[in-house]
Amino acid sequence: MLVRRLSEDDLEPLWQMRLQALTNNPEAFGSTYEEVVARGSGWLLERLQQNWQETFYLGAFDDSLIGIVGFFRESATKEQHKGTVVSMYVLPERRGQGVGRLLMQEIITQVKQLEGLEQLHLSVVTTNPATHSLYRSLGFETYGTAPRTLKIGDRYWDEELMILYL
Repeated sequence: MLVRRLSEDDLEPLWQMRLQALTNNPEAFGSTYEEVVARGSGWLLERLQQNWQETFYLGAFDDSLIGIVGFFRESATKEQHKGTVVSMYVLPERRGQGVGRLLMQEIITQVKQLEGLEQLHLSVVTTNPATHSLYRSLGFETYGTAPRTLKIGDRYWDEELMILYL
C-alpha cells in the first residue's frame, strides 16, 4: 500500500471517493452529497492546486484509491499555529486493515514539518467509536463535545472535538 499526496492528476478518483463518502456516511461530513455535486469538482481542483504546505490531501492506494484524508492550516495570523484534519474516509471493504492509521500517521508526519504549527484539530461524530479509537491511539485528546452539530431530517449527531499537540 502506498500513501502519498494527491495532485491535480488525482482529481477524478478523489472526486468519486468524496461522493461515495457522502453517500455511504452522510452523518460524518458537514456537506451533503447534493451540495457537493451542485458545487462541482472545481473547488476540489482548487484545493489540489493550492500551496501544498498549507492545504493538501493524502491518498492511500492499493492498485486504486482506497482512502483519503485532507489537511488545511488556518490562514488568520492569530490562528496559524493550528491545522485541521478533514474528509477522512476509507472504503468500507478496506476498513479495519490499517488504512486509516497509515493516512493519519502520514498526515501527522507531514504537518510536524510545518514551521510554527503547534496543534492539529479534528472532529468525529460520537456514533463512530472505531474512528474515535484510532484518533486516541495516535495521541489525540478530546477537549469537548459539540452537541447536535449535524442534522439530517429529524436526526442529530454530536461531534467530539479532538486535538493533538505537536
